[in-house]
Amino acid sequence: MEFSRARVTTAVSKLPVTVDGAASLRTLLSEAGRAPGVLWTMLRSMVDAWPDEVYTRTLVETRLLGQRTAFVVDPALIRTLLVDEANSLEREAFVTRALAPALGCGLLTADGGSWRAQRRTAAPMFRPERVRDFVPAMAAAAQATRSRWLARPAGAGAFDLSTEMMRTALDIILATMTSGEGGLDEMRFGAAMEDYLGQTNWKMAYVMFGAPAWLPHPGARRGALAARELRAAAAALIAARRARGGGGSDLLGLLLNARDPVTEAPMAEALLVDNLLTFVAAGHETVALALTWLFRLLADHPAVERRILDEIARVGTDFAGDPGRLDALVYTRQVVLEGMRLYPPAPLIVRRTTRDIRLGDTEIPAGRSVHVPIYALHRHRLLWDRPDAFDPDRFAPSVHAARDRYAYLPFGAGPRVCIGMGLALQECLVILATLLPAFRLSPTRPGMPEARFRVTLRPHGGMPMVPTRRVG
Repeated sequence: MEFSRARVTTAVSKLPVTVDGAASLRTLLSEAGRAPGVLWTMLRSMVDAWPDEVYTRTLVETRLLGQRTAFVVDPALIRTLLVDEANSLEREAFVTRALAPALGCGLLTADGGSWRAQRRTAAPMFRPERVRDFVPAMAAAAQATRSRWLARPAGAGAFDLSTEMMRTALDIILATMTSGEGGLDEMRFGAAMEDYLGQTNWKMAYVMFGAPAWLPHPGARRGALAARELRAAAAALIAARRARGGGGSDLLGLLLNARDPVTEAPMAEALLVDNLLTFVAAGHETVALALTWLFRLLADHPAVERRILDEIARVGTDFAGDPGRLDALVYTRQVVLEGMRLYPPAPLIVRRTTRDIRLGDTEIPAGRSVHVPIYALHRHRLLWDRPDAFDPDRFAPSVHAARDRYAYLPFGAGPRVCIGMGLALQECLVILATLLPAFRLSPTRPGMPEARFRVTLRPHGGMPMVPTRRVG
């Protein structure tokens, strides 16, 4: 959805002056007008609203939509922030207001003791040996996509690869989370997720402006309906599993049977819905976007693509029969990591300080919004040679091992590092190794699509590509 200053200002001007918050929002919009384009740029994509200095300096303090904000782009300072001072941070209100209507108070939005208890309870589900057990389900879903593409009529033309990858990743996450539990309309679920995420930038901007949560904005009604539909779908999956006696070796069964290792308490019913939806939503979104950007990069780098194909041919693709084959895809993994450097699905970490902290020589007061701009960190001029170039050899094992751990953060860092990191990387390898040997994907237009931040980093206008069967 496209938003214009005239459209929003007109809508706000029609609100009655007696409506609480309307006058204050008019004032804030007026103030935004004195800093041309900042609000409207953020509504289009927050990445574009960052100051240019985040790509060249280590710490940048600025004002973003009326809030004093510190951008931290130095690996040592990021470690201090996310590890040493982890207990001095809380989730930023503009992120939680954007996500909580759909995701509730699960791992992605919770703070403090509630988050720690949930993390302790869920962590055993994502141990490497558990994740490896899900490879056969991943392989089956990837092969279903391959078969679907092979069944397309000759000359069918382009499709939107981002939509295709969303469908494939959702198939995988549902297979691993719910073992194909019936009753879920996968296409409708995916559409509801799109509707919800499409209006989150408005929610974030409103919080930064101090506008009330009820204030209408483009897409608000559709987003509210989508949130209810998503939560109802997650609750129905849980109810269906309970009706079958609960349990199971998939992630839903593990979630229902999980116990906090400290208190031995099961997860509360509301949190089961929150976290099931969080795992499904976040899990399929990040993998789908990582692969969408990666396939497009490979279309422009045939030599890299050839090296992947040669490696896959040597290793083989019977991942269901031998999940250990994934470990032999060394170069393919490098390519996945480099794709997520240039286009990290989660391009921003946002926190707010709960007490005064020091980052190097800079004092950061309590209540300050602190951003780690992952997209900028991964393209920082002081950290990367030719930062905008696609070069998977950056992630050769010896080179990657020598790099500062906090210079590359596609899954975050510290206590809140993404719990599903291993699962996501494994999915990417399975899907890429299943589809790439069968199809060459060609873009319909030159140049990479514009990357826009809508909670995740998405290609504006989708990713239209033409799949061509490989011969021989």
